[in-house]
Amino acid sequence: MLESSLRRRALLTAGGAVAGSLALAGSASAAPAPTPDTPYAAVKALLAGNKRFAAGHARHPHQTPERVREVAAGQHPFVIVLGCADSRVAPEIVFDQGIGDVFDDRVAGNIVDDLHLGSIEYALEEFAPPLVLVLGHERCGAVAATLDVIRTGGTAPGHIADIVEALRPIVTPFVNSPDAVELAVRANIRAQAAALLEQSDIIREKVEHGETLVAGARYDLDTGLVQLIHV
Repeated sequence: MLESSLRRRALLTAGGAVAGSLALAGSASAAPAPTPDTPYAAVKALLAGNKRFAAGHARHPHQTPERVREVAAGQHPFVIVLGCADSRVAPEIVFDQGIGDVFDDRVAGNIVDDLHLGSIEYALEEFAPPLVLVLGHERCGAVAATLDVIRTGGTAPGHIADIVEALRPIVTPFVNSPDAVELAVRANIRAQAAALLEQSDIIREKVEHGETLVAGARYDLDTGLVQLIHV
């Protein structure tokens, strides 16, 4: 089984015991930590790295020529990130990780589709990372654009329309809310995490067998901090 519900609640509680321990971890030795091999350890490693990044104390682990040569023969990422393509939300940077640590799948709106499912399934089968993370972010442009199209009754140009249509059913319930973008961003993170499990037998089986965890998180553009919102 995956981590207990108690641990999950602890991870989601801002300022809780886990957050305190991660802050201590961020001030520890600059030597790279062992590669996480459980879902809980992977989440801790990412949040610890994010705290270092946001505080201006990034260690930039696994970014040396030696690391390049080390992973040249094979990679062993400990997390798959389905993230937004936004240039401000590069997972290796905001989580203070390095070469070979993160298997990135990025697209505007962090949307699950067949191609991204194939990529994620490949990484799970080949590398068996213990965590799959859907990473959305504050003021997502894809979400905001979709809300605008819905409000105006217009259309998006070119293939941008495909993004809008993928997000439309998720964000429509919030179109008249004064905090529509933020509510829709959070709903989209949860919806895409659920879609990974609903649409992929491979992902679902690995989660059921305790081999990996699917989680969702939101990056704050103003503070640089990541908050888990779905575990």
